Amino acid sequence: MAIEWGEDGRAASTMDPVRADLLQQSLRQIPLNLFFQPSTSSKGGKLPVYSRAYLSRTVAIVVALLLTAVTTNALAREFRAADTQSEDYPTVQALRYMGQLIEEKSGGRLKIVVFHSRQLGEEKETIEQTRAGAIDLNRTNVALIGTFVPAMNVLAMPFLFRSIEHLQKVLDGPIGNEILGSFESFGFVGLAFYDSGARSIYNSVRPIRSIADIKGLRLRVQQSELMSDMIKALGAEPIELPYGQVRTGLATKLIDGAENNWPSFVTTDHYKYAGFYTLTEHTMSPEVVVMSRKAWESLSPEDRKIFREAALQSSRFMRERWKDLEERSRRQAEAAGVTIVTDFDRRPFEAAMTAIYAKVQRDPSAAELIERIRKVD
Repeated sequence: MAIEWGEDGRAASTMDPVRADLLQQSLRQIPLNLFFQPSTSSKGGKLPVYSRAYLSRTVAIVVALLLTAVTTNALAREFRAADTQSEDYPTVQALRYMGQLIEEKSGGRLKIVVFHSRQLGEEKETIEQTRAGAIDLNRTNVALIGTFVPAMNVLAMPFLFRSIEHLQKVLDGPIGNEILGSFESFGFVGLAFYDSGARSIYNSVRPIRSIADIKGLRLRVQQSELMSDMIKALGAEPIELPYGQVRTGLATKLIDGAENNWPSFVTTDHYKYAGFYTLTEHTMSPEVVVMSRKAWESLSPEDRKIFREAALQSSRFMRERWKDLEERSRRQAEAAGVTIVTDFDRRPFEAAMTAIYAKVQRDPSAAELIERIRKVD
């Protein structure tokens, strides 16, 4: 960062005003003419040159001042983090907690600024921006980032996980670490998984108790080929819509319903327009916190360790808050009169996924990963 001098003789730079003022005060104490002393009573009126030692000391002081100011300013860095959820949502709270830990551990050198509520765009857009390096950190669902990272599609497979406990055991073990490690070749660095609960189907037309009840319904899905294929296999019509447009879609009858977890169903007011919620729990696809490779490669090894440790701690923080919000959201939906269907025939739903699994398992690595996940007790 260079220091430039304006026409008025003041330092003009990008450093903060306090440092700039201190620098200017220090420089004023150094004679402007470094090569000649002021006029003296010397015979002949000659202006003798400063001694080499004096000149060296003067230059050293100037250089030290500049380097100190520039180095201190350069080390203070902010990282932009994107999340489409509202400010009080567990994933946003977890990202902020992660930022607090990073700021504390770095002595204030590194900070995270969280942009929630789709301030930086919908998830599909922010994923692309993160990959390009325009956004530093991103919390996203695995189904959406699966477009770039193939292993993520496996975690989003319908009816793969037997329970939330099964999912967490997979993510917290060797399989989860391997998957996070697979991100780098695709322009991201995987830092941690966040819970997202189980996704179920809800609609405004009728309760779904059998696979026949779902046929013909127009259901919003994430902007994901896998999710569209799943809804088609069940006999419904998938409508790919950004998350932020689902409420309007329900209110205007553009769509009959959607599929999501309890907190998303309630915090976005979808429950006010879709009065039937069937606990299909067809996917338990987690969220993932990723960093752009560009931002990651700019960090020192020590700072990378700070980010990884903070991300893992934020994952545990998020799980606690997620469980509480999930329970409160279900109670709120029940109190509002939403019909919750638990007695439905699950087997035909699972059988309808045969073609989807056959398609995905053409890839040997995907087939192996699915088998390993199923074997986790």
